[in-house]
Amino acid sequence: MGKPTGFMEYSRVLPADRDPLTRVKDWQEFHTHLDEEQLRLQGARCMDCGIPFCQTGQMLNSTVVGCPIHNLIPEWNDLVYRGRWKEALERLEKTNNFPEFTGRVCPAPCEGSCTAGLNGSPITIKQIEFEIVERGFKEGWIQPRLPKVRTGKKVAIVGSGPAGLAAAAQLNKAGHTVTVFERDDRIGGLLMYGIPNMKLDKRKIVQRRVDLLEAEGIRFVTGTEIGRDIPAEQLVKEYDAVVLCTGATKPRDLQIEGRGLKGIHFAMEYLTKSTKDLLGSGYADEPISAKGKDVIIIGGGDTGTDCVATAIRQGCASVTQFQHNKSNPPERTADNPWPLFPRVYTVDYGQEEARSIFGHDPRSFSTSTVKFVGDENGHVKELHTVQIEFEYIDGKRIARPIPGTEKVWPAQLVLLAMGFLGPEDTILSELNIERDERSNVKAEYGKYATNIPGVFAAGDNRRGQSLVVWAINEGRGAARAVDEYLMGSTELPY
Repeated sequence: MGKPTGFMEYSRVLPADRDPLTRVKDWQEFHTHLDEEQLRLQGARCMDCGIPFCQTGQMLNSTVVGCPIHNLIPEWNDLVYRGRWKEALERLEKTNNFPEFTGRVCPAPCEGSCTAGLNGSPITIKQIEFEIVERGFKEGWIQPRLPKVRTGKKVAIVGSGPAGLAAAAQLNKAGHTVTVFERDDRIGGLLMYGIPNMKLDKRKIVQRRVDLLEAEGIRFVTGTEIGRDIPAEQLVKEYDAVVLCTGATKPRDLQIEGRGLKGIHFAMEYLTKSTKDLLGSGYADEPISAKGKDVIIIGGGDTGTDCVATAIRQGCASVTQFQHNKSNPPERTADNPWPLFPRVYTVDYGQEEARSIFGHDPRSFSTSTVKFVGDENGHVKELHTVQIEFEYIDGKRIARPIPGTEKVWPAQLVLLAMGFLGPEDTILSELNIERDERSNVKAEYGKYATNIPGVFAAGDNRRGQSLVVWAINEGRGAARAVDEYLMGSTELPY
């Protein structure tokens, strides 16, 4: 490394996000940039640790250690420190098809495994990644790269989320003719409609990459649902290989008293309609608005946080986020040592905005909803909850209500953000695709082949709900498997 003592000389610095009270008035991204001098000093903090856990991407205790796509982090940190930005971009693009996405929305398991973070503050890896790729676009270094030859093989990819786009990009590089089918009106999957615009801009960022992929020769077909508009069997017959990247889009429901009341929606329906309304997609259904309403979000993950931020921008009267588990501790505990991803208390952008407006963290921890209650028009008006604690009975973790903690919360809009149960059935049932015990597509990691010859699966429909960076990992891996299936060997990287 160019500055072996940099981690001792310089402190971790991140740019301040846009002021919460200002940014909630629009839908623009809240990210900001660091100047070049600061970025070079942040790159200098990378400490030549010998074993870069940040890029290992290994599973340990059911959690990932480091980057799942094995980004060459120490290399591009050093190049940024030296001011060699174009070379840094070249190293970044060797492993990551879409650093402009991960640099914005990834929770950065790489930083959780950074050696400098063992006894201090980790390197600002995610910010440096974000700055490298944005500089690449600004300088015009990122241009369409068409394959030199075409193989004559045709590949269909079903689903245009990060797994589908990564698979498409890699297979196109190998010279195959790739067609991506998307049932929605725009390409991007969860990148387009599952993540709000203030976190990942659709027109400026997502569409920019889609346009680049299209210029490289990938064909995109929108508004077409395989299994309904086109039989899945027809796709298998017409293409040399098919890659299913349909995601895990079946939401987890909360079947308690009052569930049928109006005003209770799945979080992804709410986020999708909100973004379609923002983009002017001509969506037939009325958007779900939080304006003037008491909003309660059931679920403590990233999707729940996105709902908090969206409801605030729509002008909600109040917003509360129920979380089943208790609050994380302020520091790592003994059962969560480095280099595992740190399970510690954090305040994400949505909670920061709610706190700035309403004066408190919107989250209510260890809270279980008992029932929904409606008004005379059949619309939800309140939620009844109880505080819970967990105990283990015969090795099973059981939630136990705490007597005397019952509470009633006013609510005219309830959003269910409790995760997903697996992929939808349409295509899988038509093709008789085998499932695993969790209802996901049964396809071995690293091989991605289903029980149907020529049909592969990658992303959340194979591994379950996960991160964008894991979807890219799977899309790239499936592309290798497909290329080898079609050509007998492959030179595509992992």
